[in-house]
Amino acid sequence: MEKICVLGLGYVGLPTASLLATKGYSVSGIDVKKEVVEQINQGKVHIVEPDLDVMVKSAVQSGNLKAYTEPQPADIFIIATPTPFKDDNQPDLQYVFSAAKAISKVVKDGDLIILESTSPVGTTEQVQKIIVTECPQLSNLHFCHCPERVLPGRVLHELIDNDRVIGGIDEQSTEKAMEFYQHFVRGELLETNARTAELAKLVENTSRDVNIAFANELSIVCDQLGIDVWELIALANRHPRVNILRPGPGVGGHCIAVDPWFIVSSAPDATQLVQTARKINDSKPNWVVDRITDKAKRFKDPVIGCLGLAYKPDIDDLRESPALSIARRLTAMKIGKVIVCEPNVTAVDGLDLLPLDTLLDKADILVALVGHRQFKRIPMGRLEEKIVLDTCGVWR
Repeated sequence: MEKICVLGLGYVGLPTASLLATKGYSVSGIDVKKEVVEQINQGKVHIVEPDLDVMVKSAVQSGNLKAYTEPQPADIFIIATPTPFKDDNQPDLQYVFSAAKAISKVVKDGDLIILESTSPVGTTEQVQKIIVTECPQLSNLHFCHCPERVLPGRVLHELIDNDRVIGGIDEQSTEKAMEFYQHFVRGELLETNARTAELAKLVENTSRDVNIAFANELSIVCDQLGIDVWELIALANRHPRVNILRPGPGVGGHCIAVDPWFIVSSAPDATQLVQTARKINDSKPNWVVDRITDKAKRFKDPVIGCLGLAYKPDIDDLRESPALSIARRLTAMKIGKVIVCEPNVTAVDGLDLLPLDTLLDKADILVALVGHRQFKRIPMGRLEEKIVLDTCGVWR
């Protein structure tokens, strides 16, 4: 098992491909975007992740990592494509299924196909069905789900040190995947079946979504009652068996804002709590906009400064970001001039991005939407004579 083909060179696929290449594997990285392929083959990266640029450059220069737009023959295929959801909150698996069909053109007996993309229960079996249908001449293929569990900003570290759930469609597939992951994972490898592995990843993120929904609801209750929600949560968490998470302007990202809907799609009548939590978190940006609108009424021509657009601190990822949604909505409402500081990106269509100092000078209303490290260092004196709405506890 020396040749590996990684399909999808995004926030998980590219770090995985480059890590494996530095471990001595011959890795083909596949992406449908030609510009991404060209960039990687030059030893450059198209995403922000600590130390990833160094690892990609090393992997490419060693000759172990090459990028293509079409799958290449390999012993192991890793599907790391996006799994978003549609407007009706149903899973959108077109990228996974397209990858499976593409693999069918080069797969051979004995190969291992691993689905790392977070997926609804039964997706690994669907991948198997696609490839087996496309390749009826093959009789010895192995399929496994091993969900990624990495945190943006710590991906290269967590790819190695985190425990991994290994769920094959049969015992032989699980054993084959276990043999592969043990070569580069220091965390514990946990054996199960594919369907349990799929649901395990969904449950991990859904549990956080439910907890955040409770925190977000508390923030609204505290606002109505004139209570400091940050103090309240800190006091409650002093109980040895209480661990309330922090509220924010909503929930974003490629996991927590998406994965609960994958569970709902599989069991809509049995997921009332999950659905309620999603509704609370999805509605929080509306509450934030209403609060800003109310404060803007105090000015004739207010300048509203939004701090942050990413879905979480210190990354450049804008996927499903409530901060981005809030900034766009405020701009569209034209209740004042909206200016934005997002230190991790250079430009966003339709938004006026400014350096932090410039924004602090111009803003009448300051809205903290993301707890980037740069914002935490703002001297309190710079906030004087401004209306401040801290939605994520930047200064707490």
